[in-house]
Amino acid sequence: MLESRIYDYQTLLEDLKRLSLQYPFIKTDIIGKSCLCRNIYVLRLGRGAKKVFYNAAHHGLEWITSALMMRFVFDYALCYVKGIRFRGFDIRRLYEKVSIYIAPMVNPDGVEMSKTIEGWQANARGVDLNHNYDAGWHEYKALAAKNGITRPCATRYPGKRCESEPETAAVAGFTRKMDFDYVVAFHSQGKVIYWQYGDMQPSGSRRIGELMSRISGYELDEADGLSSYSGYKDWFIKEFSRPGFTIEVGLGKNPLPYSALDGIYGEVAGILVIPEIV
Repeated sequence: MLESRIYDYQTLLEDLKRLSLQYPFIKTDIIGKSCLCRNIYVLRLGRGAKKVFYNAAHHGLEWITSALMMRFVFDYALCYVKGIRFRGFDIRRLYEKVSIYIAPMVNPDGVEMSKTIEGWQANARGVDLNHNYDAGWHEYKALAAKNGITRPCATRYPGKRCESEPETAAVAGFTRKMDFDYVVAFHSQGKVIYWQYGDMQPSGSRRIGELMSRISGYELDEADGLSSYSGYKDWFIKEFSRPGFTIEVGLGKNPLPYSALDGIYGEVAGILVIPEIV
């Protein structure tokens, strides 16, 4: 029997409501809206001067990354309230030292569309949001065209111009405003960590990447082919010359089943609480 449970936009809304009731000190904001006017939420954990940004579900089928982010938010909040450690880290100390910002569902329309359209990764206009950033975008568009990707479709189409989509414009605008120390984009699947853009390796990138690798057991890797351009972490590295990472969680075929969440969380949760020490 096929597993039918997924983490969709309505589930996110329910979790956000529950979060506001149980843990009102976790701040929630809306940084933009999707093509179909769904909210793009960002949560803030902590009040420290150091700022990091985690985002998830740039791709519709990769909704398990949204569930991953929200599980962490609830665990973080509970540990803060009870004064208990999480993966060996003092959460109350982390709260004072670091502000962690999380966009749990960058592409809510794509998540909803993936429920009924097989293989749907793009947004509602058929644009792959993780190929809509200004980092080798023109090179990617030419490479995509050679592979027959020339118009809106389920995946890989980069749009008519960089940041043409409201979702990518919202995330890029928020990133420019916040001036993060480093960022992590969560995707699925592959159990790998991408940590550079071309030959750009900002100071600290390898050290942080190696720590992430030791914690998760995921391999540090270099993207190639169509995956080498115009993604969020590529743009962040190019734009800010600071560490940016894409972490491909889990292993299998997208969408990964909800039942895989426990295992994935066990692998990567420790990565989410290292900002104070890196």
